[in-house]
Amino acid sequence: MAPLSASGRRAAILATAVLLTTSACAGNAAGKPGDGPIPVASILDLTGPLSIYGTPKSNVAKLAVDDINASGGVLGRKLKLVAYDSQSQTDKNVEYAGQAATKDEAAVVMGGITSASREAMRPALQRTRTLYFYNSLYEGGVCDRNQVITGETASQFLDPLINYAAANLGKKMYVVAADYNYGRISTQWIQKYAAQYGAKVVGTDFVSLDSGDFGAVLNNIQREAPDVVVSVLVGSNHVPFYREFAAKGLGAKIKIVSPSFGLGNEQEILSPAEAKGIVTSYNYYQELDNPANKAFREKYAAAYGAKHAYITDLAVSEWNGWHLWAEAVRKAGSLDRDKVLKVIESGTLSIDSPSGTIKVDGPTHHVTEDITLATVNDKRGFDLLKTFPAQPPQYEKTVCDLVRNPTLNRAFTPA
Repeated sequence: MAPLSASGRRAAILATAVLLTTSACAGNAAGKPGDGPIPVASILDLTGPLSIYGTPKSNVAKLAVDDINASGGVLGRKLKLVAYDSQSQTDKNVEYAGQAATKDEAAVVMGGITSASREAMRPALQRTRTLYFYNSLYEGGVCDRNQVITGETASQFLDPLINYAAANLGKKMYVVAADYNYGRISTQWIQKYAAQYGAKVVGTDFVSLDSGDFGAVLNNIQREAPDVVVSVLVGSNHVPFYREFAAKGLGAKIKIVSPSFGLGNEQEILSPAEAKGIVTSYNYYQELDNPANKAFREKYAAAYGAKHAYITDLAVSEWNGWHLWAEAVRKAGSLDRDKVLKVIESGTLSIDSPSGTIKVDGPTHHVTEDITLATVNDKRGFDLLKTFPAQPPQYEKTVCDLVRNPTLNRAFTPA
């Protein structure tokens, strides 16, 4: 398991303190029969540098809950969304996870954006036996029966991205990554896939989330002269990298591919000249042409205006998570965590998402979903390159079987 950042370590300590003051319980008030609304909780970063991800995710979480309620709710009851702003601080994720589980008695908690926030929240929600959905793409490998992950994993989005880069852009790669779990473990995957596809990583730089200084990094890139930069940068503090990269004229010879660019609408913040041509790999793009996406975009525009910001992959993962949970509760006929988990682990749970069919892989608690490669265009959107349908959580299937081993609780890494 990769080491946590300093804030993550502080959060782990805080988590222990929080759990010592809260009682372990097998259920909550939301799981009891009744006619009142069902409390559910969302914990997302609405302020601070991670708000570029948290705000659109929160928009879609509200839209999804409204959509579920408009269809009759679940078990004949409406959902009551309790939303927390974790303020781009891992400690706040722990605090609010404990509060959502104990004070709010939420039937489910969905939240966390960074892997550090996820790893800080997991113990709190395991202790209270409150089902937890993590609706963000991540580095992969988490095996935990109390958690469902609806975002893409590294073996789903990095494999085709690095393969494409090696085949079309060049074999010499340089990695620039955020300095925490996601960036460091994703870099391990990039090195693995680069070797698999005949490429080589010639340099790596890790950048703290609060840093916007890329002078030394860009000098390193110029010195190594790679064909491709693989950017795993995260948050608004890292946006200057792309602007400075373009200002130095590096884009004329070096291409950028990224499993994080655009998740915070960086293509709208930067000029077309600074962003055009960057290649990404996600489950959802606004440009996908299918009936579910058309209906979803109409609902989003009705709620947030026709001139809304680009709808991101991270945001649509919220839609997927809330609707998968609602469907699991309907199938279970109960809010009871263990009954809902039986549905999740049955291999029959799926929804028709704006991004295509999303199906839960029962043993791993991850999802099988389409993956699309796309490149930033000059209209602050994306041109779709190729879709790989129904990609399973391949790596997780090799290390995690929660049906056979329900007590397994570990974060696996490729190293």
